[in-house]
Amino acid sequence: MSTHPALPSAGYGIRFARPHEAGSVAALLARAFADDPVMAWMIPGAADRERRIARYFRLAQRQQRPRAGGVRVAATGEGRLLAAALWSGPGRWEPSGVRELAALPHYARIFGLGGMQRAAGVQNAMHEAHPDAPHWYLPSVGTDPRLQGAGVGSALVRQQLADCDRLGQSAYLESSKVANIPFYEGLGFRVTGEIRIPEGGPTVWPMWRDPGPAAGPATG
Repeated sequence: MSTHPALPSAGYGIRFARPHEAGSVAALLARAFADDPVMAWMIPGAADRERRIARYFRLAQRQQRPRAGGVRVAATGEGRLLAAALWSGPGRWEPSGVRELAALPHYARIFGLGGMQRAAGVQNAMHEAHPDAPHWYLPSVGTDPRLQGAGVGSALVRQQLADCDRLGQSAYLESSKVANIPFYEGLGFRVTGEIRIPEGGPTVWPMWRDPGPAAGPATG
Protein backbone atom coordinates (compact mmCIF):
# COMPACT_ATOMS: atom_id res chain seq x y z
CA MET A 1 0.00 0.00 0.00
CA SER A 2 1.34 3.45 -0.93
CA THR A 3 2.21 5.79 1.94
CA HIS A 4 2.40 8.89 -0.25
CA PRO A 5 -0.23 11.60 0.39
CA ALA A 6 -3.10 11.48 -2.07
CA LEU A 7 -3.67 14.60 -4.17
CA PRO A 8 -7.22 15.61 -5.10
CA SER A 9 -8.35 13.65 -8.15
CA ALA A 10 -9.38 16.87 -9.92
CA GLY A 11 -5.87 18.33 -9.57
CA TYR A 12 -5.06 21.88 -8.59
CA GLY A 13 -3.79 25.19 -9.88
CA ILE A 14 -1.63 28.02 -8.54
CA ARG A 15 -3.00 31.55 -8.30
CA PHE A 16 -3.20 34.67 -6.17
CA ALA A 17 -5.37 34.32 -3.08
CA ARG A 18 -8.73 36.06 -3.18
CA PRO A 19 -9.68 38.54 -0.43
CA HIS A 20 -12.49 36.34 0.90
CA GLU A 21 -9.99 33.46 1.39
CA ALA A 22 -7.91 35.24 4.06
CA GLY A 23 -9.43 33.20 6.87
CA SER A 24 -8.91 29.91 5.04
CA VAL A 25 -5.31 30.82 4.20
CA ALA A 26 -4.66 31.69 7.85
CA ALA A 27 -6.22 28.44 9.08
CA LEU A 28 -4.16 26.39 6.60
CA LEU A 29 -0.90 28.09 7.61
CA ALA A 30 -1.78 27.68 11.29
CA ARG A 31 -2.10 23.92 10.80
CA ALA A 32 1.17 23.83 8.85
CA PHE A 33 3.01 25.83 11.55
CA ALA A 34 1.43 24.15 14.58
CA ASP A 35 4.76 22.53 15.55
CA ASP A 36 7.04 25.29 14.26
CA PRO A 37 9.88 26.03 16.74
CA VAL A 38 9.71 29.81 16.31
CA MET A 39 5.93 29.91 16.77
CA ALA A 40 6.26 27.69 19.84
CA TRP A 41 8.91 30.08 21.18
CA MET A 42 6.72 33.15 20.68
CA ILE A 43 3.53 31.47 21.97
CA PRO A 44 4.82 29.04 24.63
CA GLY A 45 2.47 26.59 26.28
CA ALA A 46 -0.71 28.20 25.00
CA ALA A 47 -3.64 25.80 24.82
CA ASP A 48 -5.04 27.91 21.97
CA ARG A 49 -1.73 28.19 20.08
CA GLU A 50 -3.17 27.16 16.71
CA ARG A 51 -5.93 29.77 16.99
CA ARG A 52 -3.36 32.43 17.83
CA ILE A 53 -1.14 31.36 14.95
CA ALA A 54 -4.14 31.67 12.62
CA ARG A 55 -4.70 35.21 13.89
CA TYR A 56 -1.04 35.97 13.26
CA PHE A 57 -1.29 34.78 9.65
CA ARG A 58 -4.50 36.75 9.15
CA LEU A 59 -2.55 39.84 10.19
CA ALA A 60 0.49 38.83 8.11
CA GLN A 61 -1.69 38.71 5.01
CA ARG A 62 -2.95 42.23 5.61
CA GLN A 63 0.66 43.36 5.92
CA GLN A 64 1.58 41.42 2.78
CA ARG A 65 -1.15 42.33 0.32
CA PRO A 66 -0.05 45.91 -0.42
CA ARG A 67 3.26 44.54 -1.69
CA ALA A 68 4.12 43.06 -5.07
CA GLY A 69 3.62 39.31 -5.10
CA GLY A 70 1.25 39.11 -2.17
CA VAL A 71 -0.44 35.89 -1.14
CA ARG A 72 -0.38 32.89 -3.47
CA VAL A 73 -2.15 29.55 -3.09
CA ALA A 74 -2.36 26.10 -4.61
CA ALA A 75 -6.08 25.33 -4.84
CA THR A 76 -8.51 22.96 -6.49
CA GLY A 77 -11.06 24.21 -8.98
CA GLU A 78 -13.67 23.91 -6.22
CA GLY A 79 -11.68 26.31 -4.04
CA ARG A 80 -10.08 23.90 -1.58
CA LEU A 81 -6.75 25.38 -0.47
CA LEU A 82 -3.84 22.95 -0.43
CA ALA A 83 -0.86 25.26 0.23
CA ALA A 84 -0.18 28.96 0.67
CA ALA A 85 2.84 31.24 0.37
CA LEU A 86 3.49 34.87 1.28
CA TRP A 87 5.87 36.70 -1.07
CA SER A 88 7.33 40.21 -1.12
CA GLY A 89 8.95 41.70 -4.19
CA PRO A 90 12.38 43.34 -4.26
CA GLY A 91 12.59 46.30 -1.92
CA ARG A 92 9.18 45.57 -0.40
CA TRP A 93 9.91 42.99 2.29
CA GLU A 94 9.78 45.39 5.24
CA PRO A 95 6.43 46.98 6.12
CA SER A 96 6.35 50.70 6.77
CA GLY A 97 6.73 52.02 10.30
CA VAL A 98 3.18 53.33 10.12
CA ARG A 99 1.77 49.89 9.27
CA GLU A 100 3.84 48.21 11.99
CA LEU A 101 2.70 50.76 14.59
CA ALA A 102 -0.93 50.26 13.60
CA ALA A 103 -0.48 46.49 13.94
CA LEU A 104 0.95 46.59 17.49
CA PRO A 105 -2.42 46.14 19.28
CA HIS A 106 -3.12 43.10 17.10
CA TYR A 107 0.30 41.60 17.86
CA ALA A 108 -0.32 42.15 21.58
CA ARG A 109 -3.57 40.18 21.42
CA ILE A 110 -1.85 37.36 19.53
CA PHE A 111 1.31 36.99 21.61
CA GLY A 112 0.33 38.44 25.00
CA LEU A 113 2.62 40.68 27.03
CA GLY A 114 5.31 38.05 27.61
CA GLY A 115 5.19 36.79 24.06
CA MET A 116 5.50 40.30 22.64
CA GLN A 117 9.06 40.56 23.97
CA ARG A 118 9.95 37.23 22.40
CA ALA A 119 8.27 38.14 19.12
CA ALA A 120 10.21 41.42 19.05
CA GLY A 121 13.44 39.48 19.61
CA VAL A 122 12.63 37.20 16.67
CA GLN A 123 11.79 40.13 14.40
CA ASN A 124 14.87 42.11 15.36
CA ALA A 125 17.20 39.13 14.86
CA MET A 126 15.73 38.36 11.44
CA HIS A 127 15.74 41.99 10.33
CA GLU A 128 19.37 42.38 11.36
CA ALA A 129 20.37 39.35 9.27
CA HIS A 130 18.20 40.24 6.27
CA PRO A 131 20.32 40.75 3.13
CA ASP A 132 20.55 44.16 1.48
CA ALA A 133 20.85 42.87 -2.09
CA PRO A 134 17.56 43.01 -4.09
CA HIS A 135 15.52 39.82 -3.84
CA TRP A 136 12.12 38.22 -3.56
CA TYR A 137 11.38 37.32 0.06
CA LEU A 138 9.43 34.24 1.16
CA PRO A 139 8.63 34.72 4.88
CA SER A 140 6.08 31.90 5.08
CA VAL A 141 4.98 28.90 3.05
CA GLY A 142 2.92 26.00 4.30
CA THR A 143 1.09 22.94 2.99
CA ASP A 144 -1.97 21.25 4.44
CA PRO A 145 -0.39 18.66 6.79
CA ARG A 146 -2.42 15.90 5.09
CA LEU A 147 -0.64 16.66 1.80
CA GLN A 148 2.90 17.33 2.97
CA GLY A 149 5.30 15.35 0.83
CA ALA A 150 2.98 15.28 -2.18
CA GLY A 151 4.85 18.05 -4.02
CA VAL A 152 2.21 20.77 -3.69
CA GLY A 153 4.38 23.12 -1.63
CA SER A 154 7.34 22.79 -3.97
CA ALA A 155 5.12 23.42 -7.01
CA LEU A 156 3.78 26.57 -5.35
CA VAL A 157 7.27 27.91 -4.61
CA ARG A 158 8.63 26.92 -8.02
CA GLN A 159 5.97 29.06 -9.69
CA GLN A 160 7.54 32.23 -8.29
CA LEU A 161 11.09 30.94 -8.68
CA ALA A 162 10.47 30.45 -12.40
CA ASP A 163 9.61 34.17 -12.58
CA CYS A 164 12.78 34.94 -10.61
CA ASP A 165 14.85 33.00 -13.14
CA ARG A 166 13.13 34.68 -16.07
CA LEU A 167 13.76 38.14 -14.60
CA GLY A 168 17.24 37.35 -13.23
CA GLN A 169 16.17 37.99 -9.62
CA SER A 170 17.33 36.30 -6.39
CA ALA A 171 15.17 34.88 -3.60
CA TYR A 172 15.59 34.64 0.17
CA LEU A 173 13.90 32.85 3.07
CA GLU A 174 14.55 31.66 6.62
CA SER A 175 14.07 28.00 7.53
CA SER A 176 12.89 27.53 11.11
CA LYS A 177 13.42 23.74 10.94
CA VAL A 178 16.71 22.06 10.11
CA ALA A 179 14.68 19.17 8.64
CA ASN A 180 13.26 21.52 5.98
CA ILE A 181 16.68 22.63 4.70
CA PRO A 182 16.98 19.76 2.15
CA PHE A 183 13.55 20.69 0.77
CA TYR A 184 14.69 24.26 0.10
CA GLU A 185 18.06 23.10 -1.18
CA GLY A 186 16.16 21.05 -3.74
CA LEU A 187 14.63 24.33 -4.95
CA GLY A 188 18.05 25.91 -5.39
CA PHE A 189 18.47 27.69 -2.03
CA ARG A 190 21.65 27.45 0.02
CA VAL A 191 22.23 28.10 3.72
CA THR A 192 24.17 31.33 4.30
CA GLY A 193 24.58 31.19 8.10
CA GLU A 194 22.60 30.91 11.32
CA ILE A 195 20.29 33.32 13.12
CA ARG A 196 20.23 32.66 16.86
CA ILE A 197 17.12 34.02 18.54
CA PRO A 198 18.09 35.79 21.79
CA GLU A 199 17.24 34.63 25.32
CA GLY A 200 17.64 30.96 24.46
CA GLY A 201 15.35 30.96 21.44
CA PRO A 202 15.59 28.55 18.52
CA THR A 203 18.05 28.74 15.64
CA VAL A 204 16.86 29.86 12.21
CA TRP A 205 18.75 29.25 8.96
CA PRO A 206 18.80 32.03 6.35
CA MET A 207 18.83 30.70 2.79
CA TRP A 208 19.60 32.48 -0.48
CA ARG A 209 18.91 31.51 -4.08
CA ASP A 210 20.64 33.03 -7.08
CA PRO A 211 18.59 33.08 -10.27
CA GLY A 212 19.11 30.11 -12.55
CA PRO A 213 18.75 29.89 -16.32
CA ALA A 214 15.23 30.67 -17.43
CA ALA A 215 13.39 27.75 -18.97
CA GLY A 216 12.76 28.09 -22.67
CA PRO A 217 9.40 27.55 -24.37
CA ALA A 218 8.09 24.01 -24.36
CA THR A 219 8.42 22.04 -27.58
CA GLY A 220 6.87 18.89 -28.86
